[in-house]
Amino acid sequence: MGLLDQISGALGGLGQGQSGSQAAGGGSGAALLPHLLSMFSQPGALSNLANGFQSAGLGNVLQSWIGTGQNLPISGDQVKQVLGTGNVADLGARAGLNESEASNALAGLLPQVVDKLTPNGSVPSEGELGSALSSLGKLFH
Repeated sequence: MGLLDQISGALGGLGQGQSGSQAAGGGSGAALLPHLLSMFSQPGALSNLANGFQSAGLGNVLQSWIGTGQNLPISGDQVKQVLGTGNVADLGARAGLNESEASNALAGLLPQVVDKLTPNGSVPSEGELGSALSSLGKLFH
């Protein structure tokens, strides 16, 4: 199964939290997903994300998503700490969400998207990442 097939197969669950209280966030996650993928398409996005996680003291969380084991959870507040409140608010505004809705939806999306973009437990090259994101992005047009 190819990377695109793996990502596409996971789309049905993207944005849905682990608990019932986040189940209503599924629509929010779906609205944010194209904008999140656009963010990842920027040169150096994964490196910048890794730096943000390290600076926030959450490097182990990101590594769990990249690795092949269990993904550690992240909270909406931690997402704002890593990405910056302004970036979260901007992503949310593009998806028609307020900052709180966006941070909570991103808390459900980020682990799954990073996990699917790193299926072999390692960060893909920029070219491989761009190709996967381009193919995945076509699902939203």
